Amino acid sequence: MANVETKQLTEAQDRFVAAWGKMGTAWGISRTMAEVHALLYITGEPLCTDDVMERLQISRGNASMSLRALLEWGIVERVHRRGDRKEYFQAEQDVWVLFRAIVRERMKREVDPMRASLYEIRDLTEDRVSKDAKDPALVAHNKRLDSMLEFLETMEKMSASFVSPAGRGLQAAAKILGFVGGGRAEPRPSSPGGSTPDSEREAG
Repeated sequence: MANVETKQLTEAQDRFVAAWGKMGTAWGISRTMAEVHALLYITGEPLCTDDVMERLQISRGNASMSLRALLEWGIVERVHRRGDRKEYFQAEQDVWVLFRAIVRERMKREVDPMRASLYEIRDLTEDRVSKDAKDPALVAHNKRLDSMLEFLETMEKMSASFVSPAGRGLQAAAKILGFVGGGRAEPRPSSPGGSTPDSEREAG
């Protein structure tokens, strides 16, 4: 029985790793990096580079590069075992801390550079507007850029409130809205035929 349960657990872990890896590519990170993180998270225990290589069947170079990247993202940390000279790695287990770190890193890597570029583009026409404010195309152009910049500034403020390292605003907001609570997630309701209810399809 123990062997059967172990096999089922391993299969479930492998399926989670595969699903998380697929989602990672949609986020713009390498599939290997996402799979390494998924393995560390779902096993819930420190693993060394050799463990990661063996379980995922990847090269030492890929394992080391992925682990370094995860350390930079702040969702994996180094741990040491007494009497063992190997370096072990453990994933953050608090999902709220985990997703705050992911959102924060994506803001830094994607939104912040875009905002800087928009300010540079806006500066290209700033002087011309002051000299020729009657040019409707120019005024409309700057108005569109200003709207986008205002939105990105608002996103940055929300990020600071909800996903800062010390803040728990995202989780607090979700609790206030009744989106989170204790216990396991409830299964998605479905019609007797297994399809999504009409009310949910209309809401989507």
